[in-house]
Formats: sequence, structure tokens, C-alpha cells
Amino acid sequence: MKRVIYLIAFLIAPTFLKAQMQQMNAAEIALGLAKLNVKGSVLYIAAHPDDENTRLLAYLAKEAKVRTGYLSLTRGDGGQNLIGNEQAELLGLIRTQELLAARRTDGAEQFFTRANDFGFSKTSDESFKIWGKEQILSDVVWVIRKFQPDVIITRFPEDARAGHGHHAGSAILAREAFVAAADKTRFPEQLKYVKVWQAKRILWNTFNFGGNNTTSPDQLKLDVGLYNPLLGKSYGEIAAISRTNHKSQGFGSTLQRGEAFEFFSPVAGEPAKTSIFDGIDLTLKDKAVELLLSEIKKEYNINSPSASVPNLLKLRKLTKDIDFNHILLDNLIFSCAGLNVDVYTKEMSYAAGDSIPVIVDMVNRANPAIPLEISYATSKDSFWTLQPNKPLGITYKKATTYGSLSQPYWLTNSHPIGQYSIKNQLDIGFPENQTPFSVDVPIRINEEMFNLTLPVLYKSTDPIKGEKYQPLVIAPAVTATMSEKAYIFSSNTPKTITIQLKSFRNNSTGFVTPQLPKGWKSNPEKIDFNLARKGDEQNISFSITSGSDVNSGNITLQVNTDGKTDDKGLKVISYEHIPTITIFPQATARLEKIDLKIAGKKIGYLDGAGDLTADALKEMGYQVTNLNSAQVLNSDLSTFDAIVVGVRFYNISDDAKIVQPKLLAYVQNGGTLLIQYNVNNGLKYSNIGPYPFKLANKRVTEEDAKVNFINPKSAALNYPNKITEKDFEGWIQERGLYFATDIDPKYTTVLSMKDTGETESDGSLLIADYGKGKFVYTSLVFFRELPAGVPGAYRLIANLLAPSNAK
Repeated sequence: MKRVIYLIAFLIAPTFLKAQMQQMNAAEIALGLAKLNVKGSVLYIAAHPDDENTRLLAYLAKEAKVRTGYLSLTRGDGGQNLIGNEQAELLGLIRTQELLAARRTDGAEQFFTRANDFGFSKTSDESFKIWGKEQILSDVVWVIRKFQPDVIITRFPEDARAGHGHHAGSAILAREAFVAAADKTRFPEQLKYVKVWQAKRILWNTFNFGGNNTTSPDQLKLDVGLYNPLLGKSYGEIAAISRTNHKSQGFGSTLQRGEAFEFFSPVAGEPAKTSIFDGIDLTLKDKAVELLLSEIKKEYNINSPSASVPNLLKLRKLTKDIDFNHILLDNLIFSCAGLNVDVYTKEMSYAAGDSIPVIVDMVNRANPAIPLEISYATSKDSFWTLQPNKPLGITYKKATTYGSLSQPYWLTNSHPIGQYSIKNQLDIGFPENQTPFSVDVPIRINEEMFNLTLPVLYKSTDPIKGEKYQPLVIAPAVTATMSEKAYIFSSNTPKTITIQLKSFRNNSTGFVTPQLPKGWKSNPEKIDFNLARKGDEQNISFSITSGSDVNSGNITLQVNTDGKTDDKGLKVISYEHIPTITIFPQATARLEKIDLKIAGKKIGYLDGAGDLTADALKEMGYQVTNLNSAQVLNSDLSTFDAIVVGVRFYNISDDAKIVQPKLLAYVQNGGTLLIQYNVNNGLKYSNIGPYPFKLANKRVTEEDAKVNFINPKSAALNYPNKITEKDFEGWIQERGLYFATDIDPKYTTVLSMKDTGETESDGSLLIADYGKGKFVYTSLVFFRELPAGVPGAYRLIANLLAPSNAK
């Protein structure tokens, strides 16, 4: 079959990292020249960020030198966050950037489908039901048809050994897409952009981890533990560095050195006996090209890479109309020529519709010098000659539009639980927006024309960290951001909702109007604002009164600025290991009128792995004090009516062992202690309660699973709120995680539940009297339900926090 190349991404500059061009060093250029001589491609398919085999990806990209890609069905939105309190789509944004950082390390490319990680799934059937199997299958087919892999590799098998319904589902979809991508009757609407494609084979990369060994001596195996002297690292070392980028999952890895075997089991296509590339011709099959490449590699001088530019330009002309790695070739030409083009602005953000002063700095650092001329988008016929090692700077203005708003394409539209709503077929697969705010830079080298499309980023100099690049933000003129995702009304008393306005241009005037459910009222009905300078912020407040017609709904803010109405808030995610992420979600929040009573007022909250429970408790009316380990050890805890321990505290805190006696003494003296879920593996301290119990990887993932009251007289179900089955309606994602087992009889179990086809478990909620106080351990996912405004979750946790002597 004739191979047609569709350029997935222009890799001259990694748009998520920096504005200047990617400059290879002399060793990387040598590796790149060797890579030009190899055809072939491999697509690795799994379900989540962290599922990929980074060691195999690094080996394929840098040793086998084939084009290598990783297709993750989801962005990891449904997992837990060990570095902050972002959940759902926000966590998916973090993990997208972590994956891109991993790919920059191991040399593979990154792709996604529109599937949303909705949380743990026990079967592929459940995953397909929620995702919409046919839609996600079409996305996998689309990526295969664009990437055109010779070999497809899955991480997981199609059965229960995969350990997760998403995992098994990824293997099933990969196998079905292997066939469907070559069938012109499947998803024919794609064929106006791509051609059908048949990979040679699909293999399962078997594994031995998690106590599950799926490898066997009769399987095809490959030693991927080799050392690459050009890079100064083994592929095990590269893999560990790559995997350590998954910081939100706590996957810092030890560098591996020495032989390491990967095993493969056939799934479909032509069987392989000696190599995953059996029967696949990886040579160029063009004598003239091969001869010229051989000459270039032979004459390459690491002390003078620019001497290779004339022959590389000949190679570019010679391969212009054939199947060839044109992206890598251009990158090698620029690197050998010592060309650096830096495109940036001096301000972090601009409002959509404004003109942006763009600075283009250029320098020709080749030695010996290469004749090099450069232009820019507004003057394509005027070229400047770049004199050797003499910088040239140009500044001009480029207009923005509202369409260039800094918003990830998959978050532009509201979406159901199972998949993102993506309107443009050509966006599917991309890890980021394919057209960020950018400029075209025409370049002429020895009369050979190039056109660089480089992103415009924000460049600054930090007095401690030095030069920094961050994504440029194109924003609405004014954003309006509410502090909470949900507001709770437990009476007819008005509640004040504070909104932070921020201006992204000078002299922004207008007003804000809240849109409310029927019968709800706002005082005042609108608030005027006048923000004189770009970057100005102003807090405004509305007093909201619940209505009698409906008990729940949304508040949405309409922001009228200079005659134009918008409804965007502002969310900034900032961590050292990834670029700053700025998005503009709809300015909306949940309103819930709840029959809610609380007993006790003062709560101490010991932070865990990061969740929004403390904020939700404040919204309920508690006085919440955030605590750290030192404060627990050195404070008089008796001032608190209850203490809540954040999720996974005993997994992440080295202080867990030393604070536990103080917490239990607090209970013994009459306090109420509520500990939220922890993972059974990797506990820093396992004696979590006053009496024994164990944690198991047992969960109830059906958010509508029936909840049985096995101890209906328990105060947890009766005081101060009467809990009924209705309180378990509307839960999101799941019921609970890592349930308790081997429970000491001194604990009272209150609830039982199960997923379809499984046995009942009573380990979601344990309560024990201890001394004068009350100890509570719960695996229920309050950390998800409370921020989502689920009424029953508020009522139940209020009961659990009620002092034992408060009746």
C-alpha cells in the first residue's frame, strides 16, 4: 500500500514548553541523522496517562529509530491528585502536560481520543456503555489512519487480567480498530481527510507486575535495557526519567540499568517470529537518497555541524515528493545551521480582539557560517540577511480574535460523563490545540525556502529562576470567578456569594448580572464595575435568596463589558514541573437548597493528598481550621468539635506515625475524629484506627448502587439529619474506594453496598466509641460528592461529625 504522510504536528518547537526553536546538540544531531535512514512506525495503545511502557517507547524511538506514538484513550481525569486539589477536567489538564513532558523525554508522540476518564470501571462493558463504544472506536481508527503505524502494541489484555475496565476496553478497541482502519466502509466520513490503513500486526506487550505475570518463555522477547552512548543513558534510565513526570500520581521512578526484556503475544495480523518488525521493510528503498545519507553521516563533524547543511539541503530537495521524515530533516537543518528564532511577548496576557506586540529575535550561530535570510509574516517579500552570530530583532503587532481564546479544544463545549464534545474532526487526537496563537517566519537558507510556524509565548526573567517561558494567555476582556463549585442553602436566609472580577485590558467598564433558577432572587440584580487598568481585580458580592419553586439549579454570571456579553470565569493551574495552565470555564456554580442541620461548629482539617472537602465544610457553616502535622502535635485539639483527616493522608505523610497517638488521644478525651479513605498499598502507617481493620482494593464504582442500612438505629443515620435512601441519589463517579476488611467487632458498620454481580461489602463506613469520643473511618467519596453539591453527602457527613455527646 502506498504510504501517504499526514503531518500530525509540526515539531520544530514544542509549543507547550518554549518559544524558541528546539536546538539539538551534536550527539542528538548524530542520532537524528541515523534516524533519517529508517522507515517504520509503532503505535502503543492504552487507557490512561501512566499506562504506557516508557522503556519500550524510548527503545523504539531512539534505538530502533522508528516513529513512535502513544495513544492514551483518556487524559486521566477520573484519578486522584497527589500534588493538589484539582479534580476531573482540571486534573486531566495536568496529566496531559505530564504526558507531554514524558514524551519529550522518551522521544514518542502523544495522542488522545475524546474518551473521558470517569473513574474506576470493573468491566469493559461498563466502560463502553458510558463512553459510547462506537464513537471512541472511531477516534482510535482516526489516529491509526493518520499515524499509519506498521505495528500496533497494546499494554493490556482484553480480559480481567487487565485489572480495570478501561484497560481491557483499550485492548478491545485497539484490536477492532486494527481491522476497521483498513475497511473503507467503517467511518467513511474520515476518508475525505485520510486514507484507509492496514498495520502489519497487533501485539500485546505482556507484563509481570502487580502480582500478575502474563509473560512466558515462548513469547517473542526483546532486550530494551541497552545503553545509548550518544545520549549517555540506558533506555531504562530514560524510561524512569520519563515516568517521573507523572507527579500528580506519585510515580517517581528509580533509574534502571542493565538488560531488561519486554515480551509480546500476537493478537492479530501476520505473526512475528524473531522481531516485532518481521516482514516490514524499514529501509528507504531509494538508492540516491541512501547514498546521499551515507555521505552525510560519514562526513558529519561534531565540531562543525554546519558543514553538513549543504548536503542536507540537497537531501531535502531529493526527498521532496517521496515518503520521508521531512519534519526531522528540517529540524536537523536548523540545528546544524545554528539557527535560533525566539518569538515572544513581554506580557503574560492580552484580551481577545487586542493587538499584541510580537518580538522575533533571530541569530545565525553556524560555524562556518551559512547564508541565511529571514522574513516575518507581515513582510514576506522582505528578507534580512543574518550575519554570523549577530542577533537581529523585529517587533510588530499581530491582531487577536475571540476565536483565539486560550481554551483547550476539548473543554470548549459542555459534555456528558463519558466523552468530551469535539465538533471539529481535525482536532481529534491532538494533545493540545493545534493552532495556538502563532506567527509565520519565512526562512531562506542557500535559496531553499522554509516556513516556520512558531507559537507566541510569554517570556520573562525571574530573579531566582532566570529566563522563563510560559504559554501566552488570550483572555476575555473581563472574567468573573466564583469561589465555590456549589453553594448550599439550608434555610431561607440569604447567602452572600462573592465574585472576583479581573480585567485583561485597560478601561473595562460594564456590569455583572447573575442568572438564577426560577423563584430565586439576587440583591442587587446587577452590579456595575469600572476597572481602569489591565490586571485590576475587584470583588463584588450578591445576596442570593433561595426560591420556593425549585430547590436546586445553577447560578450563571453574565458579564457585559463595553456592550459585549460573556460568561467566562478564570482558572489558573500552576506547578513547577509543567507550564502554567490558564482556562476560562463558564462562570457557573451549583445552587442547592438542603434540609441540613449540623451539630458542633469548630472543625480542624488535617490536609491529605489534596481535596476540596475543607471548603465544602465551610460552605455548610462550620468554622474550619486547616492544620498541618506540627499544629496537630503542638496544639490543644480539645478546642475542636471534630477533626477531619484528608484523603490518603496515611499514604503521603511521613508524619502519620507521630501524629496518630495525638489524634487518638483527642478521641479518647471526647473528640470526634473522621478519617477519609486511604489506598491499601504504600501506607506510611497502617494502624489507622484504635482497633484493627485492614484496607483492600475493593470499591463500589456504580454511583447508583443500592445502599443498604444494616444498622438503621445508628446515630450516623439519625442525628442531626434523618438519612434515607434519597440521600444516596445523585452521587457522581462512584460510591466508595478501598473499603475496610477484617474489621474488629468493636467497630459498628452502618452501610452495605455492592456493584452488580458482586457480594455485599460493609466496609465503607466504620464507627467506634473510643474512650469518651467517636472514631469514624469512611471510604465513601465525600471528596467528590461535596464539591459537586450532592445534598445527601452534606447531610451524612454532618451526622458523622456530630459530637458523640451532642444528642
